[in-house]
Amino acid sequence: MKKNSKKWISVAAVSTVAMTTIVGCSSGGKDAATTPSSAASAAPGAATPAQQQAPLDLNVMLPIFKTNFPKDDGPVVTEIEKKTNTNIHLEWVPNASYTDKFNITLASGKLPSIIYVPDVKNPSFVNAAKSGAFWEVGKYLKDFPTLNQANSIIMNNSSIDGKNYGVYRGRALGRNGINYRKDWLEAVGLQPPKTIDDFYTMLKAFKEKDPDKNGKNDTYGMVMVKWTGQWASSFDIMKLWFGAPNKWGVVDGKLVPEHQTPEYLEALKFMKKLYDEKLINQDFAVFDSAKWNDPVVNNQAGVIIDVTDNAARLDDKIHQTLAKEGKDKPDIHYIDNMIGVTGKSGLKALPTSGFAGLLAIPKSSVKTEDDVKRVLKFLDQMNSPELTTMAGYGLEGKHYTKEGDAVVPSKDSALLESEVEGLNQMLPFIPEDRGLKVKQTPLRLQTAKIQKEAEQFIVANPAEPFISQVYSQKGQQLDNVINDARIKFIVGQTDEAGLKTAFETWKKSGGDDLVKEMNELYAAVKK
Repeated sequence: MKKNSKKWISVAAVSTVAMTTIVGCSSGGKDAATTPSSAASAAPGAATPAQQQAPLDLNVMLPIFKTNFPKDDGPVVTEIEKKTNTNIHLEWVPNASYTDKFNITLASGKLPSIIYVPDVKNPSFVNAAKSGAFWEVGKYLKDFPTLNQANSIIMNNSSIDGKNYGVYRGRALGRNGINYRKDWLEAVGLQPPKTIDDFYTMLKAFKEKDPDKNGKNDTYGMVMVKWTGQWASSFDIMKLWFGAPNKWGVVDGKLVPEHQTPEYLEALKFMKKLYDEKLINQDFAVFDSAKWNDPVVNNQAGVIIDVTDNAARLDDKIHQTLAKEGKDKPDIHYIDNMIGVTGKSGLKALPTSGFAGLLAIPKSSVKTEDDVKRVLKFLDQMNSPELTTMAGYGLEGKHYTKEGDAVVPSKDSALLESEVEGLNQMLPFIPEDRGLKVKQTPLRLQTAKIQKEAEQFIVANPAEPFISQVYSQKGQQLDNVINDARIKFIVGQTDEAGLKTAFETWKKSGGDDLVKEMNELYAAVKK
């Protein structure tokens, strides 16, 4: 079968500081998973000789964090196809605009074989799943060697009314924290921050004390982007330092939305202070997440608040950049990381739900039970050590070499971006990441240690399991009211009175109904 190597990618344009609008998109490629009748006789998890079945056509829609991306006919994709008896078409969507494209694709009805769902509680997805647009895969997982080892807690967290409409992508629970330039901190004569005040002092020093020692006033504290998590995980992590809840809090036995707490407002005022003093990038509300790491690598900013495993990636990029200039010091780490800083309520960490989105299978493109079993077989195979390594690092000898059991990635970043990076977005990591790893440097070992430690400091969302009918219908509108208001408050386009007016608008637009429903669900669980 001739490979369709044509690639389509959505293009995003920012129309306001708070909204991203899709200006061009096309699904392209093949429309369905075409499966011959011989699939019916194949055991779901068993290997089937290639000559007995035609390759399975798979269209896969995934986010991409770079401006370059692997092509359908690239060497890694081609090798994955050979190992899995598939013919893959990858539809890459810029991560910053993925939610918009996801909603548009869902509304169009023209869906791929596998679609990444960033938010299982997304009202559009919830409504589509409940109306039967996606396969409920939970009952099939027992038939597959790796998928049958899915974590029951994470299965519950990723479910809708107890049903699993996709294969979750496993992640560490205590993954979020602070990544910072260790060399900059040493250059300005400071110790790692322990409190919120220390953190502010660090950002201020990174702006004012010439941490890169180039004699120019060209640095700032922290880089933020228009997309990280739901809106800005930087803020969503930091708000917990001030004692704000994780989406919903419990006050006097009742669920309260986070934005209705005084601690949330205190966190917003801190963010506004950072913005007003130019300690964060002034264009954060429109800054593309594909370029998130660039300011730290290029000596412009000193801090990123996000997943702590990004520290090693940042460190590697800095080493690569300096090596090209002949200035690298290979035996030191330029980046360090930590769980967070303490506020009046102690150390608090934002947990993941144990997963980063779902890989869902639409019924419109995968039409029969035999078809869905073949798609699940593909995802099951991607959990194998060989294919997990391949999707993460490419082909040995071309994209990486081995040093003992450790992967040593190529220093050709353009090669990796164009043939490898992004393919790991279709890895479920069930029951865990079983692929080869890069050399476990002191920084990587520390990251694993603090991610485990962070689990004792996480702030759970007490409403995590609940599916709200009100939110399914009005959630996007309600979220936009809050997102717009807090961005405008941070950048000075509205004051505290305007912020509170927006909060009242939220209540009248369905927020009061949402609070009432969530408390009914919460009360039912407590009985």
